[in-house]
Amino acid sequence: MGDPAALCRDFKPAFEADGTPVPPFTDSRAANKLLGRSANAFLIGLVLDQQIPMARAWMGPYLLKRRLGHLNPKRIAAMPEEEFLQVMSEKPAVHRFPKSMGRRVQQACTVIAEDYGGKADNIWRDQPDATAVLKRIGTVPGIGKTKQGLAIMILGYFYGLEIPGWREAAPVNVPA
Repeated sequence: MGDPAALCRDFKPAFEADGTPVPPFTDSRAANKLLGRSANAFLIGLVLDQQIPMARAWMGPYLLKRRLGHLNPKRIAAMPEEEFLQVMSEKPAVHRFPKSMGRRVQQACTVIAEDYGGKADNIWRDQPDATAVLKRIGTVPGIGKTKQGLAIMILGYFYGLEIPGWREAAPVNVPA
């Protein structure tokens, strides 16, 4: 996971004409657009952002969508583990550690399927305060304290969500 201060310093929020965010986290415009349109892609990217360069981690949801044809947490959670791990391991592998991170992604999808109706944006959809979002996102496997802070910062700064208290909860001082 990259340095949150560098993330805010080196990347600026970008939006489509209709207001859809296009977070500049990869070198692929298509992958960035997917991250902006799909909360499930955002959450999977967040889980994958560990022990590999940020751009590669956030490219993972795009690779998975191309291979699976979807990023539906209910369907991913229901896949036989070995089948999903094979998808994660196809060349180029989605992550440096495709099997362990594949299990983590599948566990995260199970939580999203069971606790949030299969939609990651239900974690923050009703615009609760930052404390509630941090608590909710912390229930997802692979998202600890550091990633919780990163997530609230990304949602507020790069996605433009008005979650009360997000700036105070962010791990760094975020530019206005």
